[in-house]
Amino acid sequence: MTRFEVIPAIDLLDGRCVRLSQGRYDQVTVYDADPAAVARRFGKHPLRRLHVVDLDGARQGVPCNRKAVKEILAEMEGVPVELGGGIRKLASVEEWLSLGVERIILGTAALRDPQFVRDAAIRFPGRIGVGIDARDGQVAVAGWLETSQTRASDLAQRFADAGVVAIIHTDISRDGMGTGPNFEASAALAAKLDIPVIASGGVGTEEHIRQARSLAGRGISGVIVGRALYTGALELGRALEIACS
Repeated sequence: MTRFEVIPAIDLLDGRCVRLSQGRYDQVTVYDADPAAVARRFGKHPLRRLHVVDLDGARQGVPCNRKAVKEILAEMEGVPVELGGGIRKLASVEEWLSLGVERIILGTAALRDPQFVRDAAIRFPGRIGVGIDARDGQVAVAGWLETSQTRASDLAQRFADAGVVAIIHTDISRDGMGTGPNFEASAALAAKLDIPVIASGGVGTEEHIRQARSLAGRGISGVIVGRALYTGALELGRALEIACS
């Protein structure tokens, strides 16, 4: 079984480190104007991975925060970085991997262009993940601005044999709220797949880390943590300790 991971997140909007509430762009909190400085602070801990999202890219359909991502990569030498948001062409995948991104997360493309995801997974084995963001169980795309009629579980199963290395599952209603991810939905998704599932959205306490860790035997390989690290509700070093306990 893959070792359980706690993965800190940096969300980028207009070059700044922010968090949205329930995926709403009109509910933005700016936590730092220097995302590289945030990465530097996170990098003082024994991280196994950093999660970065280009929110402008997710909304516009093309990578937007190149400067900020490159600066984060420079700070994270030796720490794998996964990146999602606006990556919808093989050329973009190749560019980011060549610049030092370890794993690409494809979200909107997974719904709209599944063959692209399959092609990317074949061309770059072990380096492509799928992000599935759901609102009431239905997949939302384009920076969560559009909700489809496709169920999250159905979309995940389309990639069961595609060679993707992970599924990141987010319940949008929980994201940024600190009330805990939808662990049951993530575990139910994992039960239908042989692909590791990473839970995301809503981590707010140490107990949420323990809950996620307790589901490792049900296919949950990790949990992404964002706002709680910025508000001080959760200390990264302690979260990493719990993950290894």
